[in-house]
Amino acid sequence: MKEDVSEKLGFVPQKDIVYNKLLPYADILDEESNDILRKIKGNLGRAVQLREIWPGVLFWTRKLSTYMRLYGRKFSKEDHVLFIKLLYELITIDKLEISMMQGLARLLINLLKKRELLSREDLELPWRPLYELQDRILYSKTEHLGLNWFPNSLRPRASSKHVMIKLFQRCSVENVLKTLVKSCRPYFPESATQEMLEEWRPLLCPFDVTMQRAIGYFELFLPTTLPPELHHKGFKLWFDELISLWVAVQNLPGWEVHLVNLFARLANDNIGYIDWDPYIPKIFTRILRSLNLPVGTSQMLVPRYLTNAYDVGHVVLWVSALLGGPTKQAQAQLSGLFNSITSFFHPSNHGRWLMKLMKLLQRLPASVVRRLHRERYRKPTWLTPVPDSHKMTEADITAFVESMMQPVLLAMFSKTGSLDAAQALQNLALMRPELVIPPVLEKTYPAMETLTEPHQLTATLSCMIGVARSLVSGGQRFPEGPTHMLPLLMRALPGVDPNDFSKCMITFQFIATFATLVPLVDCSSAVHERSDLTEVEREMCSASAEFEDFVLQFMDRCFALIDSSTLEQTREETETEKMTHLESLVELGLSSTFSTILTQCSIDIFKVALEKVFNFATTNIFETRVAGRMVADMCRAASKCHPAQSLKLFVPHCCNAINQIAVNEEVLSEEELDKELLWNLQLLSEVTRVDGDKILPYCTQLVQILQLTLHLKCKQGYTLACNLLHHILRSTALIYPTEYCSVPGGFQQSTQDYLPIKDWGRPGDLWNLNIQWHVPSVEETRFVFYVLDLILQPELLRLQRYAQGEQDMTRDDVLQSLSIVQHCLLGAGSLLPLLQGEPIPELVTSLVNLGETNLFTGMADDVSRENYRDAICRVMRQLLHHILEHSEDDTKSLFSIIKIISDLLHFKGSHKHEFDSRWKSFNLVKKSMENRLHGRKQHIRALLIDRVMLQHELRKLTVEGCEYRSIHQELMRDLLRLSTSTYSQVRSRAQSVLFTALGTYNFCCRDLIPRVLEFLEPDRADVTQQQFKGALYCLLGNHSGVCLANLHDWDCITLTWPAIVRSGLSSAMSLEKPSIVRLFDDLADKVHRQYETIGIEVAIPSACRAVAVQLQTSGVPLPQDPVPSDKEEAEGLRKQEEKNLDSVQKYESLVGELLDCLNDRNMPWKFEHNAIGFMSLLLRDDHPLPSPAVLFFVKSLNHDSLLVRKLAISAVAGIMKQLKRPHKKVPVSPNELCGLKEPAGIIAGDRPDNQWLQYNSSSLPRTQQDWEGCTFVEKTHWGYYSWPQKLMMYSPSEEQPKQGLTREEMTEREQIIYDHFSDPVFINQLIEFLSLEDRKGKDKFSPRRFCLFKGLFRNFNDAFLPVLKPHMERLVADTHESKQRCVAEITSGLIRGSKHWSYGKVERLWEQLCPLLRTALNNITVETYADWGTCIATACESRDPRKLHWLFEMLMESPVNGEGGSFVDACRLYVLQGGLAQQEWRVPELLHRLLQYLEPKLTQVYKNVRERIGSVLTYIFMIDVNLPYTQPTASPRIKEFTERVLMRLKPLTEGDEEIQNHVVEENEVGEQDERTQAIKLLKTVLKWLMASAGRSFSTAVPEQLQLLPLLFKIAPVENDDSYDELKRDAKTCLSLMSQGLLYTEQIPLVLLALQEIAGSSSWHARYTVLTYLQIMVFYNLFTFMSDQGAVNDVRALVIRLLEDEQLEVREMAATTLSGFLQCNFLSIEGPMQNHFEALCKTRLPKKRKRELGSVVDTIPSGDLVRRHAGVLGLSACILSSPYDVPTWMPQLLMNLSAHLNDTQPIEMTVKKTLSNFRRTHHDNWQEHKQQFTDDQLLVLTDLLVSPCYYA
Repeated sequence: MKEDVSEKLGFVPQKDIVYNKLLPYADILDEESNDILRKIKGNLGRAVQLREIWPGVLFWTRKLSTYMRLYGRKFSKEDHVLFIKLLYELITIDKLEISMMQGLARLLINLLKKRELLSREDLELPWRPLYELQDRILYSKTEHLGLNWFPNSLRPRASSKHVMIKLFQRCSVENVLKTLVKSCRPYFPESATQEMLEEWRPLLCPFDVTMQRAIGYFELFLPTTLPPELHHKGFKLWFDELISLWVAVQNLPGWEVHLVNLFARLANDNIGYIDWDPYIPKIFTRILRSLNLPVGTSQMLVPRYLTNAYDVGHVVLWVSALLGGPTKQAQAQLSGLFNSITSFFHPSNHGRWLMKLMKLLQRLPASVVRRLHRERYRKPTWLTPVPDSHKMTEADITAFVESMMQPVLLAMFSKTGSLDAAQALQNLALMRPELVIPPVLEKTYPAMETLTEPHQLTATLSCMIGVARSLVSGGQRFPEGPTHMLPLLMRALPGVDPNDFSKCMITFQFIATFATLVPLVDCSSAVHERSDLTEVEREMCSASAEFEDFVLQFMDRCFALIDSSTLEQTREETETEKMTHLESLVELGLSSTFSTILTQCSIDIFKVALEKVFNFATTNIFETRVAGRMVADMCRAASKCHPAQSLKLFVPHCCNAINQIAVNEEVLSEEELDKELLWNLQLLSEVTRVDGDKILPYCTQLVQILQLTLHLKCKQGYTLACNLLHHILRSTALIYPTEYCSVPGGFQQSTQDYLPIKDWGRPGDLWNLNIQWHVPSVEETRFVFYVLDLILQPELLRLQRYAQGEQDMTRDDVLQSLSIVQHCLLGAGSLLPLLQGEPIPELVTSLVNLGETNLFTGMADDVSRENYRDAICRVMRQLLHHILEHSEDDTKSLFSIIKIISDLLHFKGSHKHEFDSRWKSFNLVKKSMENRLHGRKQHIRALLIDRVMLQHELRKLTVEGCEYRSIHQELMRDLLRLSTSTYSQVRSRAQSVLFTALGTYNFCCRDLIPRVLEFLEPDRADVTQQQFKGALYCLLGNHSGVCLANLHDWDCITLTWPAIVRSGLSSAMSLEKPSIVRLFDDLADKVHRQYETIGIEVAIPSACRAVAVQLQTSGVPLPQDPVPSDKEEAEGLRKQEEKNLDSVQKYESLVGELLDCLNDRNMPWKFEHNAIGFMSLLLRDDHPLPSPAVLFFVKSLNHDSLLVRKLAISAVAGIMKQLKRPHKKVPVSPNELCGLKEPAGIIAGDRPDNQWLQYNSSSLPRTQQDWEGCTFVEKTHWGYYSWPQKLMMYSPSEEQPKQGLTREEMTEREQIIYDHFSDPVFINQLIEFLSLEDRKGKDKFSPRRFCLFKGLFRNFNDAFLPVLKPHMERLVADTHESKQRCVAEITSGLIRGSKHWSYGKVERLWEQLCPLLRTALNNITVETYADWGTCIATACESRDPRKLHWLFEMLMESPVNGEGGSFVDACRLYVLQGGLAQQEWRVPELLHRLLQYLEPKLTQVYKNVRERIGSVLTYIFMIDVNLPYTQPTASPRIKEFTERVLMRLKPLTEGDEEIQNHVVEENEVGEQDERTQAIKLLKTVLKWLMASAGRSFSTAVPEQLQLLPLLFKIAPVENDDSYDELKRDAKTCLSLMSQGLLYTEQIPLVLLALQEIAGSSSWHARYTVLTYLQIMVFYNLFTFMSDQGAVNDVRALVIRLLEDEQLEVREMAATTLSGFLQCNFLSIEGPMQNHFEALCKTRLPKKRKRELGSVVDTIPSGDLVRRHAGVLGLSACILSSPYDVPTWMPQLLMNLSAHLNDTQPIEMTVKKTLSNFRRTHHDNWQEHKQQFTDDQLLVLTDLLVSPCYYA
């Protein structure tokens, strides 16, 4: 096959679209594609060499993208590589506009998509340019200042593109960039891994935001597909390091998710090359934790567990890659996982976690199927194959399917719908039909019988649809599958039920699915004729006799459905006559199911069905709206399948009936027609939608009917006649397949040599599809034009005479004529050539050819006949102008004309929206029936034919890049006239047609924009409000198309933006009309949302041009365009420079024009705001803003309007960034800085070589000399993990730009700012505005204002301090919220802005600032403490702590000194914490000092101070992490602190009495006793434990264990909020600690502690041990289960507590036990049961005669306790399986029931157990009954039915 292709093409195509070979005109496609490819290569190469990105490169890359959509990757490998290299070079051009980059990136992603086509030998791509691109865009330094606008908003995409690309999500830049890296990753060079590690390792500082960034980059970039021999250069370099980091980190920080995603990808790409076994329990424990399932009674959720939970898609990938292999460990854990969470799938459970569980269920089988496909069926490619030892074996698959069956069967009836379960079943059934289908059938049969539970039916049917294909095709694994088919079909029939819509729809889908898979042929005769049949085949043959019965019964059901949905029955007269949405869905379901059934019938069954439907249709008369449509659909289905037989019945019947009624003349002019006439017309119009050549024999009758009925007076009548006309023309003029049977050639052969049952579920054979195409023959074409001459010609003449005023017509007549014209165009559109005309010159200039490419779609245009498209176009334009001048209110005719214009422009036989919906439904059907296991396009034949047809339609609809010709220009001007006409509905319809056209023709927007803007001119007096509004709507565009107001092009923006602003002066503009105000808002909003910085200068680098030359000079087909000469290249360079200059001029003139508008005094305020908004979009980082604009923005800082002030603040901050003088940096080697060699290997944390970075009060730079000799490292992460090769540092101050310029030395822009900010009046006003309140109680510290002040002080040094200082002193003394906030914003800007000041200035600055800050901290209030915290945190961010030593020393003076009360103390701590937290690991000395200072003060009285101290302690100990490769920290350590605290808590741990909260009296003086002090200390410690639960990276388990006994003592048992703070906190702490992740080595420690507490004398503590245990075990399930000793210890502990003397503890122990049994942590084994039964048999002592009031019997005797324990144990076993009845259960129930009459509390326990058993097993009692013997059932019934009290 390949050889002959390559001879014809001249090359071997990489991978073309196979469906093209099946089109009826396939033989000409090779020439066509080569011709297009030649043009693309030539012109794309030329455009790059001539440096013309726009329009040249963009135009031709778009053509390449279209080419791939039409032909796939139909080019040679050589060209493929060149295309990729060229695009890679283009994308990484510096300063390329983002939107262009995105477009090119999507194309490159598409070129790289099938990675098996190019191996690493063919292609290598560098990684660094992509990293730089990511860094520049995603971590842009100027975006937040408004100097760079990126399209981050959701951008709707151009409609017809990317139908094929699966990038259906509206891509933001980020997604495109990520996908791009993913696509390039396999081709990174082998040295890439090492280079990446060197680049990003220095960022791995876990306390810093850079950690997230580094791990994110690792996840995205690290290549994992290197071949095994290169593994030492790949993952082996980093695997141990990152996996040990993952194992060590405990509290789910944000970056852990990225690590998991990386490991999942690594595991999937290298199955069999990594030993995961040691990590498997940890992996599964963490997966279980990340599902966030609720456990236990009072569980607190840590919020970050929800936000940072793992992504299910990656979890599934990881799990499916771990399965198989020699040890089978992963499967065991997976079974454990599903066992432990199965009960959560039961439909009675519901919660926010359910969606995640369902997703897991749906994706896991799909992922395993993908893996199996790769191991067994995929063609081997260059990617590493899975080694045989690790492939999944048959046993592995069986184990996997078995482990998933139970949850899936429960999930079938879930509240979220059964779709996820159905998809899971579909994939599981591909692997093991014999395990999956029988249980589903068991649920389906009863569901079909029940009438009371419709949800059960819809759920089971949708699951059956999923497994249909596996069921029907049988195969060796499940040969008896097909025998279920007929019983299922017959039982599904009652589902066609007019009263239940959803049931009806799912039944249709179910029947259609099975009918598509199975030929409905009666082959029962074969049982006698053939002897070679197996037993199952014989059964299938004899059953197939029922097919006829089934078809007829189905039809009866449908007729009943139709009868009950006629209009008269379902609606009152007054309501609408159209179908409702539901009815149209039922109609669709009915017609498609019926046509599927008839397609699959044998001819015998068909004849019976045809007769039946013919009788039904002709013996009744239906109304034409609802029932009529359904019947006509059924008749159409029949005539489509076998046109000859059907037309023979229908056409003569209908024609006779119509002729008989229409004999009398007056019928023609009646308003209300006879129902019978209408019905026959409707029937005829539907029956004729069949194969064209079958209609020809009846053409004379049909034409006669048309002539008779097209001019009926009644609208309903002539509309039906128009439909008939449309359908006759369409059937004869289009190309389409004529049959969709599941076996080529139908089922007509005899049963001797052909057995239809062999074809059940058989896929179509792509190479022998034998599609029967209908291609219009000469006779048919002749007939079409005969009809057009006969019918269309006279209508056009009438309309033309009317338009010229020579003949009168009523409006109804005009509408009728238009209707006929429109239907002729729709019917014959594919035979009428497109409109021609002269191309419009001079819209854009280009050095390359921008011609259109025409695709052949099966018919050559016939030039000899008259082109009716031109004729219709001519007449329509005349008529349109006539109507608009004389009767503009005839809107119906205008609607019709708009529709006709739209079809004249675009219609070639199919509509875009129809194609889109067919494409969608094709994909849905494909998904529901595909076989992902075997792959290779094994779809059923009908689906494959449909796909070929879609390919044909796609070719017809590919119109982008059409030339814009004069005729189009005229029509678009007409549309524009309609878009600005009087009536709003006319306007909106015309606008939507206009927008579609704008997207179709090249560059036509440029021609249209000036015409739209004419309506907005302020000096035109003749514009009406309607025209004004219409023009605005035209600028706004619709949600998916072009927005004229905002084309990314200087030419267009310089026209539209000023025009929009100036339109505020137009006479037609009125701000009274809300609709106009809203329009301007929408316009401004859309411009802001969609604007992105437009490039000013762009250059194409030489590497790019070199690839372009290769593209032009090599490969097949060779381009014909010559390589550009030197002269042309020079011309290209000149053009590029010219364009860049022109852009700069346009940019400056646009700013100028907007400023002119703003200076106009009459401009309404709304337009002033819009203009300022537009101006603020024009700030850029590569070109300074013109001086007048700078002046304007600075002045606007004091504008009256708050909105304008806000914009100005942002803008001035941006301008400051533009004016910033760059500081010179030089690379420094870190080793030289500290004079030490960096240690070998990875050592993170505090090392000798990074000690010089840390804050050391003995060596602070306190003099000019020290300051200059000190190397400041501003960023906090440098040096923590490892040093970069070269650290960029600022060079010495003498090489930096001069600081503190005089006014004469400044540029003009700087002078403007200098003058204003030096002016006290201006500053007074500014500060006045800045210290106003905006929204009370909602205001926060504003980063924008901070940026403004930071810029001022950075650019102008301390020039403005003298003016500002008095204001700051005044504000800081005022305690008002807004005044304090203002001074906080200035202060933080000042501290950050002084980064490069000289030592003298900095010292003076702090002398002034310290007193200010002290005042501020003393005046702090509830409203302002957060702002001061932000202020100090912002000031300390990314600054070397030694630079700020004044600040730190001042803050450390005495934060908790009681001055100003406890609140001020808490606030000072908050502010200090903000500063220290930013410094992370670099201030150990300060942290030690703070801790030393705080420790004596831990016994604080006030709650707010305690909470704050708790939070501060968290930050102090944050640095003490337990991560791999990390040195012990120099900062304070938890261990030592805990020891000191425990000493002080001794009084509490030793005593046994209850710990009461201590309430303090305000006036208490003197030392309280140790115990009271200890309680106060404990409260603070609890606050610290609570605060650190969610924040730290590792939990200090050994230290916390020492506090456990105390917490257990205090924590209350009941859930009661009235408890005091101490008890509540203790309870919260326990809940949080129990959820923590434990390392394996910590488990024995915890269990020891718990065992000790379980022996405590307080029953509260023993009770709480159990609740703690429940949560802890579930959240660390697999870690526990991998340690058998731990499991035994837990079991012993629970069983011991079952015999506790306190009743509550015993009951809790039983609950805990049943939970453990339920999640399969413990199993119910013999010894345990025997133990319980033995306990049950404990004899109770006889009741003695009691003396009244004796105290003997209040404490239960030990015997009673033991007996109760036994009963509780049995009860726990029973309650542990709430949804099924295991084999051991009946006997246990019997044993339990023996104790029903024991003394309390035993009796109570038995009763509760039985009632719970009854409640949970009630739903499926019919099933559960089977497990019991009759005697047991008798006993049970006695027990479960409550005794009657009236006996």
